[in-house]
Amino acid sequence: MATRLRQARAAWRDWWREQRTCGFGAAAAAYALLGSAGAALLPRLPPLALLLICALVGLCMAWRAPRLQAAGVGMLAFAWTAFCAAQVLHARLPHALEGRDIVVQGRIVGLPEARSDAQRFDLAIEQAAYAGQPLRLHGLLRLSWFGAAPGLAPCQRWRLQVRLKRPHGVVNPGGYDAERAAAVAGVIGTGYVRGARAAQRLGTETPCVDALRARISQRIAAALPADDAATPLLQALAVGDQRGLSEAHWRVLRATGVGHLIAISGLHVGLAGIAGALLVHLLTWLWPRLLLWRPRRVLAAPVALLAAWGYGALAGYGLPTVRTLLMIAVVAWAASRRRSVGITQMLALALLAVLAADPLAILGAGFWLSFAGVALLAYALQPARGWRGWLAELGLAQGVMALALLPLTALLFGQASRAGPLANLIAVPLMGLIIVPLILLAGALLLAGAPGGAALTAFSALLMRGQWQLLQHMAAWPWALAWLPWPGAWAFVPAGIGVLWLLAPRGVPARALGLLLLAPLLWPRSERLAQGAFEAWVLDVGQGSAVLLRTSSRALLYDAGPRYRSGFDLGEATVVPSLHALDVHRLDRLLISHGDADHAGGAAAVLAAYPRPLLQGAEPQRSGLPLLPCVRGQHWRWDGVDFEMLHPQLDDAVSGNESSCVLAVRGSGGTLVLGGDIGRGLARRARAAGAAAAASRQPFQQ
Repeated sequence: MATRLRQARAAWRDWWREQRTCGFGAAAAAYALLGSAGAALLPRLPPLALLLICALVGLCMAWRAPRLQAAGVGMLAFAWTAFCAAQVLHARLPHALEGRDIVVQGRIVGLPEARSDAQRFDLAIEQAAYAGQPLRLHGLLRLSWFGAAPGLAPCQRWRLQVRLKRPHGVVNPGGYDAERAAAVAGVIGTGYVRGARAAQRLGTETPCVDALRARISQRIAAALPADDAATPLLQALAVGDQRGLSEAHWRVLRATGVGHLIAISGLHVGLAGIAGALLVHLLTWLWPRLLLWRPRRVLAAPVALLAAWGYGALAGYGLPTVRTLLMIAVVAWAASRRRSVGITQMLALALLAVLAADPLAILGAGFWLSFAGVALLAYALQPARGWRGWLAELGLAQGVMALALLPLTALLFGQASRAGPLANLIAVPLMGLIIVPLILLAGALLLAGAPGGAALTAFSALLMRGQWQLLQHMAAWPWALAWLPWPGAWAFVPAGIGVLWLLAPRGVPARALGLLLLAPLLWPRSERLAQGAFEAWVLDVGQGSAVLLRTSSRALLYDAGPRYRSGFDLGEATVVPSLHALDVHRLDRLLISHGDADHAGGAAAVLAAYPRPLLQGAEPQRSGLPLLPCVRGQHWRWDGVDFEMLHPQLDDAVSGNESSCVLAVRGSGGTLVLGGDIGRGLARRARAAGAAAAASRQPFQQ
């Protein structure tokens, strides 16, 4: 074993020395990644002068010191990422313009989304003015047009009066960071259109790829029945149009771990490149004289790159798409120069190109999943020989990906799909190798008006419906999706080392011991509250409330967050993920203070995730829940902690906010009173009554 360990260490040392001396290879990419990540983790950005000094020093190291070239690239990446982050923060809507009516002129980018209450779209600002004075605003605005909005389409140019605010989101354990996503997308403000009558559509339009994407998506929908379940899935596969995917779709995709296929992964772009190369092979077979001019490999490289780049444009240039395009570009360059480039060099150059073009991509989950997935596959799998080896590698790759990305999925999403390896084993060949080429060909035929497009679309829909029914069945398995509580940042370092150890090449000793390093991630240590102690988590749900109360062995949720008329449910999007991240396995009581939608709206989503808690609250007719009434004087004790209802009284004729259930929680650390939206007068009387009742009872004993 000692001999094997020395051999593995020597092989690793030789490989790293080679990477350090091969220009912009793996070492430079690793240092660049560390530099960008270090800048992204800073609590406060350095001053511009310090960034300039750092950039100059890094440039000198990369240019004049061969041994320090990789470290110099890392310093350049740090300075560049911090500078771009400062520019994004500076470009955001000024605080003074929040809530003001601003006139903006711009072009619609992306695909506008029509909802029941509004149309939502992104507008690239061309000009902006406030009170007749021009404003220096540059970037994207994420807007909603409520009411009878006109039919919005990509590439249209509009002059609109809007009311804006800075991008913001809720901050919770296991929650989605909307502000970070806005920074990555370049969104500087969100808001809505005011004065729809004054809105003016400008006649001069410039063609854009988004309009072509929308046209193909519309042709696919027109070729299928209106209620066909496969339509939104085929639209997403063909051109990245995810507007028709509901939360039910995403639940199935998360539970089965196949969301990367719907989101147009690198596999789709690679297939487009292969199609271009096959076209060149067909032409050279028909006209062999072409090979007298250039070898087949040299001829195929630019055509494959052009085909992949064209499909990448149709897909909307997502990060996995861009990563694959850059790798194909490296291969095409090497083929045109008649050189051979390994997977490590391709991945390193693609990483450096992404960090140079968009360093803030490091803030997105797709960046880490995309590059880590490809790197770990190249690290763990050996090149296959023959079709049997290819099939074996395809099956092994699903297990490798599930294990390799486990620390990242736990860190980024707090969940992992147990059914993912099996689901991908079926979905990757069927969706990636059959349905995607068919729907791409069908989309091209539909766009050109050629015969056969509708028939191919119908056949693709038939295959997609069968695939989707199977995925729905697998997602319904009770063990399909595992929620992983937040284990603390320290657990991810040993988990990453454990994954590398488990996936190490043959010859590395005791690889199975890597499983032990995953234990802190999969089974985090949770500190049990002492007898008589309680903790309260006030979840950030915007307008409304959701408060988790925990004792040593019990959990109570006071209110469940809002659900809006648009269908956006904070109970599903925020409260349930937060409960899972806080390692709440069972909810003993759900208490709804009153029937307003910002307090009771998320209750249905909470009950779907945590069935059979004791339901209690006010105004059951408004919330639609079978709630036991709240009555002053109700009292119970959990693990030495006293819970008492202070309001309303049994004979109170109150409704709305004044009917809110007021709950007092008394433990060894103090008293907490939760009052919903009750008014000040009733709140004072309820607290006085509770204090008198508490004084008349026996004092709390720990």
